[in-house]
Amino acid sequence: MEPRRYQTRLELLQGTLDMLILQTLQWGPQHGYAISQNLRAQSKDALQVETGSLYPALHRLEDQGWVKAAWAQSEANQRVKFYRLTPRGKQQLLRERDKWSQLVSVIGGILAPRRAKG
Repeated sequence: MEPRRYQTRLELLQGTLDMLILQTLQWGPQHGYAISQNLRAQSKDALQVETGSLYPALHRLEDQGWVKAAWAQSEANQRVKFYRLTPRGKQQLLRERDKWSQLVSVIGGILAPRRAKG
């Protein structure tokens, strides 16, 4: 990978990956590689989730009961684990999106403060 392109990639805030995985699974069950490719495509290559981050996050989401996993055949006829969003995961996604909106608003207020008229 060329150094300049690497520098323009975005670093994920801690906890943001979970929300992005839940969002991706809202579109239907997917295996890990498909999740990472969808995140990459949806971000226009700005986000690349490495295996070392993706699978621990998926296991964490599964432990929370927000995703369910099952073994199945992939499009390439390989045995892979497909993840799907659970009803609890859908509720969590709504909470995470709300928190994200609040965070964006707060940070936006800090970056572009309104000046008091005086």
